[in-house]
Amino acid sequence: MYLQHLSFINFKNYAEAELSLSEGVNAFVGNNGAGKTNLLDAVHYLSLCKSYFNPIDSQQIKQGTDFFMINGTFQKNGGKEVVACGVKRNQKKQFKRNKKDYQRLADHIGLLPLVMISPYDISIIIEGSEERRKFIDNVISQTDSKYLDELIAYNKVLANRNSLLKQIADTGRYDPELLSIYDDQLVASGTRIFEKRRAFMDVFTEIFNQHYQFLSQDAEKVELAYESPLLQDNFANILKKNMERDRVLERTSLGIHRDDLQFNIHGMAMKKFGSQGQQKSFLIALKLAQYTFLTQNKGFKPLLLLDDIFDKLDENRVTKLMQMVSNNNFGQVFITDTSMERVKAIFDRINVDVKLFKVTEGNIDA
Repeated sequence: MYLQHLSFINFKNYAEAELSLSEGVNAFVGNNGAGKTNLLDAVHYLSLCKSYFNPIDSQQIKQGTDFFMINGTFQKNGGKEVVACGVKRNQKKQFKRNKKDYQRLADHIGLLPLVMISPYDISIIIEGSEERRKFIDNVISQTDSKYLDELIAYNKVLANRNSLLKQIADTGRYDPELLSIYDDQLVASGTRIFEKRRAFMDVFTEIFNQHYQFLSQDAEKVELAYESPLLQDNFANILKKNMERDRVLERTSLGIHRDDLQFNIHGMAMKKFGSQGQQKSFLIALKLAQYTFLTQNKGFKPLLLLDDIFDKLDENRVTKLMQMVSNNNFGQVFITDTSMERVKAIFDRINVDVKLFKVTEGNIDA
């Protein structure tokens, strides 16, 4: 699968742009603020129906205009997939595939899989557990449509249970029957999510280790581990044991909504003891493992978007990374960087063709 043609109007800092793309490596080069990352975000919209960086669609509309449109033509399995996304201020987002509207945007997730690597990903390491759960959920959702439905159902029941706990605290009226109904629903949905996460991590961890060892040339020992209260006890028992605590806190204190990933380097927390280069290598290995997992499960290669990844990586790791993503294990690749000379030198060194685009303040020249 690859994106053959991309066009958009009034998207972020672009009034209009139209690109014909290589099915191999495409590099967008320009100064910071020129709009390189915005190009990658347009591709992300076509794949996952939203911005990678900002959940508010209306904030992607170019200042002084009332709408944006993004169109893409994909080649997949010998046929064409034409995807269009449109947003008007104060109106519902429109999303079409082959000129047909979706009843649910969730039905599009996974059809045109994509992996994005960005400096913003550092939040996966340094921020709270929600960022790491989002990472797991994003990968699994692109391979399992029922998983996304299960997450939506779980979060709805969780919100209802938390609301009831708050109501009990406010009024003093305890409703054990309704609470029992919510508990049963939460256990059923949460246990299915846990089993899918655990099965995913069993496969994913091994893939991750292979990618990190390649990038670091076995220079460092890292660890990726799945943490969940359901690894210690079943969900029904957890809810029963924590009932009094939940009533005091007025929320459900334990469950799969508290799952986390543990990142270590040489037995210590990557967040505290990893250098910037080591953290970046860890993130890249995570995302390349995501790419490999998607490829194995989808049966074709996703798009790979690499935003400003050469910064803070030494020359050896950059060369290793580009060798990896430019070989036959990867498909279409999009790269942004500030230096045309650096991009040319990297791909000359590994003898790989690259299509270069010069980006200057909302303008693109091939």
